Amino acid sequence: MDDLAIGAEDIAAIEDGVRRFVQTEVKPHLEAWEEAGEIPRGLYRRAADLGWLAMGYPEQFGGTPAPWSLRNAMTITLARTGGSGGLMASLFSHNIGLPPVVRHGSLALQQKVIPDVLAGRKIAALAITEPGGGTDVSALKTTARLEGGEYVVDGEKVFITSGVRADWLTVAVRTDLENKGPMGISMLMVPGDAVGLTRSPLKKMGWLCSDTAQIHFDGVRVPVGNLVGEEGSGFKMILTNFNGERLSMAAMALGFSECCYDEALSWAQQRKTFGTALVDHQVIRHKLMDMKMRIESTRAWLNAVSARADAGDRGDKSAKGAEWVAQVCLLKNHATQTMQFCADQGVQILGGMGFMRGTACERIYREVKVMMIGGGAEEIMKELASRQLNV
Repeated sequence: MDDLAIGAEDIAAIEDGVRRFVQTEVKPHLEAWEEAGEIPRGLYRRAADLGWLAMGYPEQFGGTPAPWSLRNAMTITLARTGGSGGLMASLFSHNIGLPPVVRHGSLALQQKVIPDVLAGRKIAALAITEPGGGTDVSALKTTARLEGGEYVVDGEKVFITSGVRADWLTVAVRTDLENKGPMGISMLMVPGDAVGLTRSPLKKMGWLCSDTAQIHFDGVRVPVGNLVGEEGSGFKMILTNFNGERLSMAAMALGFSECCYDEALSWAQQRKTFGTALVDHQVIRHKLMDMKMRIESTRAWLNAVSARADAGDRGDKSAKGAEWVAQVCLLKNHATQTMQFCADQGVQILGGMGFMRGTACERIYREVKVMMIGGGAEEIMKELASRQLNV
């Protein structure tokens, strides 16, 4: 399915399906999931039945090829109507866990891992960040030494989304113990039930219904066939993986910005102050228009960068590819700054109600920072973009 095969009716259909899903499957239970610290496993199966988990993946593994225009429509609508980053982070953690296997894994490994995840039967997560470093991937210390037909993994990962329950962990490890730089890094698929693997749940400021963990590897034995691609190629895989993650996060941020706008506008139309609706006050209308201005600029930029991705720009070594990577980095910053602004203004317009649990603006306000940091902090995004543009 290419971009030419997607029309307005396809976009409208998936947006309508998402809205109905949120009304029946999410909103009645979201607060309970937030308290529980996880979403039910059955929700993965439900999303898989609707075809969402499979979007953008090869048909041979149960996927449905789909352009960014369609994937973005689903992402934006789910963020706008669901208003929960935790829900989306967990439900779609496979979108950062699976791509290395899809692009570089052996056929046997792909067949072992991908179909069950796309069907919602198993959960996949990406495990890169360590206690001693986040964005500085090349400095990771988790090791995997080869013993016969197995790798023995020792180390620790932290802030891992879906880490408490993941059945498959795509783990960045150092296989060349003599090489302390990026070329000594490889990727391994580690089963969640491996002996020696333990997990500690983490409490967070936001994304409350997303199970996040610190993971310990103590002599975990992994078959050599679970190596993704070749030894020493992990760093390049990680860099490529970031592009898709950042583009998806920009779409999420746009949806959350719209969610804040919708809730603030509805409140302003209903709330009476000094004998008139809140929206009748010029200062409130101007706040709403400031939100709208940023939302529409983000939408235009997201559509432009996504269209280039659908046309084949994926961050290759050409000057055009480097410029596209820079665009993705700067878009991610712009989109999350839009989200931050809209969450702040939304809470301000809601007043005291904006400080209460149960409002979307309050939840999104708490979740802004993880969106600005996750996938590459703002400062790293600016530096990476400047290097891609030779500034």
